[in-house]
Amino acid sequence: MLNKPRKVMLIDDNEVDLKINSKIITISKLFDDIILCRSGEEGLSYLNQHVDNEAELPDFILLDIQMPEMDGFDFLEIYKKFPKSIKDKCLIAILSSTLDFGDIKKAEANPYVIKLLKKPLFPKELEEVLKKHFLM
Repeated sequence: MLNKPRKVMLIDDNEVDLKINSKIITISKLFDDIILCRSGEEGLSYLNQHVDNEAELPDFILLDIQMPEMDGFDFLEIYKKFPKSIKDKCLIAILSSTLDFGDIKKAEANPYVIKLLKKPLFPKELEEVLKKHFLM
């Protein structure tokens, strides 16, 4: 487990989903730290604050699509302007309950999204994604 991802950022406006998914991640022991963000703005703000401190940046971001004010796609539009060093370190998976075919296609077509995961989060599915991208 040389490249075990240490920090995950959960971005979701739904308090219940945040609680459930952080509990699942804690139980799965796939990460050491969980950064909880209740909006896309909060997630971007965190990244901006720690842009020069790689140790504080998440290795993995689980991003909800359907959120008020700034949805997951708006987040990704701003995220793409971050320095390459951040985009190389912080891999993103969409974690969504959407059944909207357009959203699914748009998520899969985004160059920064490595996987579209369905809610609720399944540890086995998350672990497979991490193994593939972090060589755990």
